[in-house]
Amino acid sequence: MTDQAVGTGRLAPQTATAPAAAGRTPAAGFAGRRRELKALHADIARAGLDTLSGRKGARSRVLLIAGRPGSGRTALAEQLLGELAGEHPDGVLRAALTGPGGEVADTGSTARELLTALGADAPPGADGDELAERLRGALAGRRALLFLDDAPGADAVEPLLPDAPDCLVVVVSQGPLTGITDVRPCTLGGLDGAACVEILERYAGPTRITVDPRTADSVAEECGGQPAALILAGAWLAARPKSSVADLHQALRAVPVPPDLPSGARPLFRAFRLSYEALPATAARILRLLTLAPAGLVDAHTASALAGCSMPTAAAALADFAVLGLLRPVPADPDAPPAGTGTADAARHPQYRVPGCLDPLLREQLEEAERPAELQLARARVLERTVRLLQSCRAMTEPAGSTARQKAAGLPRSLRFSSRGTAAHWLRSRRPALLAAARAAAADGQLDTLDRRLMAALTRTLLAHQGAEAAAPDLYTVHGLVLRAAERRGLARERAAALLNLADLDSGAGRTAQALGRYRGALEAARSVADPVATVRAMESLGGTYAELGDGVRAADWYGRALELRLARGEAADAARVHGRIGGALMACGRWGEALKQWRAAARTYRRLGDLAGQARATGEAARVQEYAGRPEEALRTCLEALDLVRKTDDTRLQAALQLRIADTLERLGDPSAAGLHRAAGERLLEDHPE
Repeated sequence: MTDQAVGTGRLAPQTATAPAAAGRTPAAGFAGRRRELKALHADIARAGLDTLSGRKGARSRVLLIAGRPGSGRTALAEQLLGELAGEHPDGVLRAALTGPGGEVADTGSTARELLTALGADAPPGADGDELAERLRGALAGRRALLFLDDAPGADAVEPLLPDAPDCLVVVVSQGPLTGITDVRPCTLGGLDGAACVEILERYAGPTRITVDPRTADSVAEECGGQPAALILAGAWLAARPKSSVADLHQALRAVPVPPDLPSGARPLFRAFRLSYEALPATAARILRLLTLAPAGLVDAHTASALAGCSMPTAAAALADFAVLGLLRPVPADPDAPPAGTGTADAARHPQYRVPGCLDPLLREQLEEAERPAELQLARARVLERTVRLLQSCRAMTEPAGSTARQKAAGLPRSLRFSSRGTAAHWLRSRRPALLAAARAAAADGQLDTLDRRLMAALTRTLLAHQGAEAAAPDLYTVHGLVLRAAERRGLARERAAALLNLADLDSGAGRTAQALGRYRGALEAARSVADPVATVRAMESLGGTYAELGDGVRAADWYGRALELRLARGEAADAARVHGRIGGALMACGRWGEALKQWRAAARTYRRLGDLAGQARATGEAARVQEYAGRPEEALRTCLEALDLVRKTDDTRLQAALQLRIADTLERLGDPSAAGLHRAAGERLLEDHPE
């Protein structure tokens, strides 16, 4: 490849003998490691310590593949998993325990992702210990493979180990897993000579390798037998059809190495610098900025926003980087809906990842070459692009011709989706990057306007495509980030909203005590800025939480405070609803007279509003209170009054419920024939109008 190729066009054509056509990444394949694979299979077959002691192991067996980044440890693990998949019908679960910047993944987040992959329940807001326990329970009795990549140590692995002897855990790490019993380690060194040559041939073609086998062996030695270094070297040679293997060897040896760099890290350093320094300035800048991509996931949108270049330039650069071994393509989702031919679709761009072994090297280049202000601007551009994509994605859930769809139609073609299905797939496939973008923005501390817009757009889009229940775990994360940003900037109104949303999710997950604390915090924040909407919502939520706890007195008290605000603001419909909630709370603690008063007040308010269905429901509940109070004759009259009201509406389910309640009351009053007539009428309504 010429120095001007990347970022401006396709790679130069290769010779006819080269295995990869221009613009296409050679198949990664798998080379060598037959001895290591054989040893791993032998370790699986070998009896464990528990078996030797006469009892079956209580936990899964753990295989460790240890080696430095770039040694091909993940490729070896994937090859092993492919060979073992047939013996484990419950499939392969994968998780990376270290993020692209070297940060250790949160155990709770990892367990949640694995539970989601299993189709198991993962309540929103559950802590790491609970989620890890649920994961172990979900894997109990299964025959599955669990692959934990790039583990920083035993502390990150141990909580995820299933209590399932028929499962197998394969861990990739740089060092030992001290503290986990019966771990079978396989430590990787360099590849053998034949495997090194195979990788070079795969990229550069066999001709130049065959005519100079001794220099090819010297290149392999210079690369330390490390697959990552060999790939970079082979791709460098493939891009230069007129260069020889000797030219490659000489170029590698000419790369200066820092004197304090460990000897084991030098081969990859040399191969990377050889490839990186051959890039034109524009391409090199795009490449190093990719380390800022959220969750390490890169597509043309991300690259274009980071570098401030056009989409075609970004897409061409990413494809060229993949050919050069500087990026790894993310496998396409086989279930993705096809994008319409010739139509605009923001979901059609392939995704890539920066190889983990190259990430720290690129970050060093980023720190040396880019000013902090430029990095801040790049992050802001990514957030702005993400917000626009989310808005376009959400618009696809709206009816054709709606205002949102019209606005989306006015966006550039690269930001539009061809269908709701492709928009939903984009949201699903970019979900890790979207959540990572929100986390990074919240932690940044200098992009609060953009991060609030991002979180609002992400919340609306998740709800529109997934619904409240399915989106709840991700929404819990987003609302937590909103709370963090609001507390950092002292935004009481936003803090109140975030606490209310988190408390609602806590309440739905059964964490009542935590929900109470957050509702109280929301009420305090809302009162501090005189926000009546958040204040009354917090009061009603406190009432509802106490009602769930069975404390009707406190529930009625909080509902009463909310009612005062509703009445003061002239919100009659909401006031009627709160009257009913007070009535329900008082019913629960046996205060029949006060409960009846509240239900009658609700019925009167609904009557003034002209809401016959609401009036009928409130009147029916008043009848229920009378019945509980031991006044069946009054209950019957009130229930018949409610029935007359509901017959003027189309609420057949309520009419059926009232008919059945009247039948029960008549039976208690000793009139079975009239009761039978009402019961038959109610059952007929239910048959004619099933849910």
